Formats: sequence, C-alpha cells, structure tokens
Amino acid sequence: MTNQRIAKTEILNKVYTADNHEELMDAYQAWASDYDSDLVDRFGYVAHIASAKTLDQALCCQHDAVILDAGSGTGLVGKELATLGYTTMDALDYSRDMLDEAAAKGIYRSFFQADMTKPLPFADNTYDAVVCTGTFTYGHVRGDAFAELIRVTRPGGTIVFTIREGAFEDYGYRAKMLELEVQGDWELLSFYDTPYQIEEENTCKMCTYRVPGAAA
Repeated sequence: MTNQRIAKTEILNKVYTADNHEELMDAYQAWASDYDSDLVDRFGYVAHIASAKTLDQALCCQHDAVILDAGSGTGLVGKELATLGYTTMDALDYSRDMLDEAAAKGIYRSFFQADMTKPLPFADNTYDAVVCTGTFTYGHVRGDAFAELIRVTRPGGTIVFTIREGAFEDYGYRAKMLELEVQGDWELLSFYDTPYQIEEENTCKMCTYRVPGAAA
C-alpha cells in the first residue's frame, strides 16, 4: 500500500469511526482546509454532483426555490446547485470550520452551526427543498433525523439525500424511511444506487421524497 493510500485510509477512518460528535468535529476541524481537494481529487467523490442534479430534476429547474443544504460541509453541493442556477441556499453543519470553508465560496445566504441529531433551528415549513449529502453514513447521523428534515420542508416540498452503502443496511435507515412512508409523512419519488467515491469504489443510495400537501 502506498503512502498516499495509507493517508487516505487514515482520513476516512477518523471520520467514519468517530465514537461521538466531539471526535467527529475534531476530525473535520483537522480536515477542513484540505477537504475539497482530498474528497474530490483523491477519493473521487462524486455524490455532490449527483445530488445537485437529482434535486434540480425534482424541482423542475425552479431556480427561486429556497433550499437548505443540511450537513453542507464545505459547500460542495451548494456550489453545484449555484452552477445550475439556484441562488437562495442556507448551509447547516455541525462543524464551524467546515462552515467557514463554505462561506468562502460566496454562494450561501445564511449559515447555521447545528447538530442534526437534535431539533433543527428552524420553524416548520421553512424550506422549499432540503438536500443532505454525505451525512447519513458511518459515524454521522441516523435515520431519526429524517423527521426534522420533513418538519422544516414546506408541503409539496422536496427532500433529496444520500445514504452510504453498508451504512444503509447496518444503521437501519430503510426501516425508518418505510415507517415515515407508511405514516404518510413523505412520499417516495425515486430511489437508486449511484457512485459515491470512485477511487474507493463505493456507492450510495440516492433518495428523493416529497412532503405531502399542496405547495404554497
């Protein structure tokens, strides 16, 4: 194994094996400045591109939509959405260092440092759409957070998120998704596998839901 490959593995291990949110924040603090180059150039991360395209399709290019980028990290998804023509996006992340990197991109309206395992700092029905990429995975956020994404999305609004392969089965995400479907809290629009990190040869589930009700 090359030194570069070892370095890649060490970075991912720190992120995916964090035992608590403090460890996760420390890992992202150390990684924030190199996050984009490591994730995209070295790991071949492409899920942010697929997420932006999926949301764009679901919104039918409604570029005035108010969007929450939940678990925004350094703003990779937001950058793709901005390229597609979206102009009103808020960034939420647990790491202040990651939000600082996102702010430098100049594409977000507002920034919120918050823990997605707890109630989000927004009123009900705040956003036309929510996108959440790379957050439902090992060592991060479990399916209990789905309910908060639904709560802050307006009736008729769209929620797009990824779930890392392996974690999808290990963390019981699908069971929670189905529970919310049966309760009528959201309606499944699409669900398919897509590449996650090309160099790591892994995939993720790309999930698109609509919150029931007529759009405002």
